[in-house]
Amino acid sequence: MKKRIYDMILLTVGAFLFALAVNLFIIPNNLGEGGVTGVTIILYYLFQWSPGLVNLVINSFLILIGYRFLDKTSIVYTIIAVALNSLFLHLTEGWRIESNEIVVNAVFAGVLVGVGLGLIIRAGGTTAGTAILARITHKYLDWNISYGLLFFDLIVAFSSLFIIGPERLMLTIIALYIGTKVMDFIIEGLNPKKAVTIISSHQDAIAEKVITVMDRGVTVLSGHGYYTKTPKEVLYIVISKQEVSVLKKIVRKEDPNAFITIHDVRDVFGEGFLELSK
Repeated sequence: MKKRIYDMILLTVGAFLFALAVNLFIIPNNLGEGGVTGVTIILYYLFQWSPGLVNLVINSFLILIGYRFLDKTSIVYTIIAVALNSLFLHLTEGWRIESNEIVVNAVFAGVLVGVGLGLIIRAGGTTAGTAILARITHKYLDWNISYGLLFFDLIVAFSSLFIIGPERLMLTIIALYIGTKVMDFIIEGLNPKKAVTIISSHQDAIAEKVITVMDRGVTVLSGHGYYTKTPKEVLYIVISKQEVSVLKKIVRKEDPNAFITIHDVRDVFGEGFLELSK
């Protein structure tokens, strides 16, 4: 129940921030957007149709398609996210911020869109539209969700060229890129993970310290030196970026001659990290 409540909070805050990005920064500055939201904005510029209502109608059809490719929880969360997003788009439709700095507005549009979508996706939902396509490509093609969204969003954004003009389109692309990077940051978490490989003759002492001092699991892999053919046990550890210095101190104390490689890790699922369902 606590997890469900936490997810609902993420969906609500994410939908609200996304609506603010549209009504505070995108529409007042004649910028475009990707996905279904980009289509609703184009229709708003042309016919003054309510973005909230059009967003709800179009996404309702796309959800009927997406339910075949996404799990039950994602579909339920997507329906909630779409409903909340449409509601907040309607409630904040008249909200404005007095700012003539178009570049600053484009940057903040990207930041709010990125945070909003990131929170929604982190909760396990989508905002339908191209987000459903991005989730499908992630599930079946292992595409990064953020860059899948950017790919599909750019297609929609370029279609707005004749409505908003080339200058606004360039600013829209900047906003989309910023939104993608921010969303990537939100989805992957505030603490980037590192995968560490350690080859040492004192592997037992190092592994014991990692477990007792750092409270992290250690995986032992079997290997051997190609030239010497000497068998070696290789330690594989996944930790947060902030724990790297602690691990280095442990290794330096137990074996100053140890060989260490540290890799950036994009996604970490399992005990002690994110649930695999996310």
